[in-house]
Amino acid sequence: MFYFYLVTSAALIPILDNFYKILREPYSWWLVPVLFVSFFLGFVIIQLALFFVWTALVNAKTERNVLSSIYRGLVNITLPLAFKLMGVKITVTGKEKITTDKKVLLVCNHVNNVDPAVIICALPELCLGFVAKKEAYDLFPFVAKCMKKLYCLPIDRQNNREAVKTIVKAVSYIQDDKVSIGIFPEGYTSKDGNLQELRNGAFKIATKAKAPIVVCTLVNSEKILKNLFKRKTEVFLDVVEVIPETEFSDMKTDEIGKRVYDKMLESINNRKNK
Repeated sequence: MFYFYLVTSAALIPILDNFYKILREPYSWWLVPVLFVSFFLGFVIIQLALFFVWTALVNAKTERNVLSSIYRGLVNITLPLAFKLMGVKITVTGKEKITTDKKVLLVCNHVNNVDPAVIICALPELCLGFVAKKEAYDLFPFVAKCMKKLYCLPIDRQNNREAVKTIVKAVSYIQDDKVSIGIFPEGYTSKDGNLQELRNGAFKIATKAKAPIVVCTLVNSEKILKNLFKRKTEVFLDVVEVIPETEFSDMKTDEIGKRVYDKMLESINNRKNK
């Protein structure tokens, strides 16, 4: 949308000239750039305002999740615009490996709180809902409203019974073909950027839902907020592999976890060494 708004803003000026002849006046030299910037900012403000107002009206406390394809579409065009304005470039590799029409379990390393937004922006075709720590819902009410609308699920890591309920619900979302589920099996963001030990219970979602596992890695997303409005940040999202259900149906979760961990670690090291 960023470039669409730029082109549209430029196109509106000669259209406006048909009515007001602004390009033929002596003050055109300064009015043209002012109009261009005004049109562009107007488009951006309208889109962001629509997103914020719609999100603000969501009731995050209701038990009922309602997936809105229109809201999802709004998110899919707002996130790239927001990241562009923030000076963030997301480079995706391996997307062609995701060829299944089935809903999937996406697993990725976790280095920044904005990681879910980066992945949703980079892989909009997956229609992802994330399992996120319950604390995020409490600390960031506005984000919680957005997550609720996108079929995200809070997980209470201190309460095993409630955590199991979340996993069961995530399984049902995949089986009912509502959304694919994204999860960060490390459980916490990595403070040093290195891959932490995985919590293998996360893979129960895939085994119970009989869903393919999309293994991804993120590198450099921890710099997004540090570089905000100071310098550009290139973030790398690598789709490492897609593991079909037939390859892990007879495996234990710790075996799946080891395979995923080894693939993630290799991918992160390769990316950092480039």
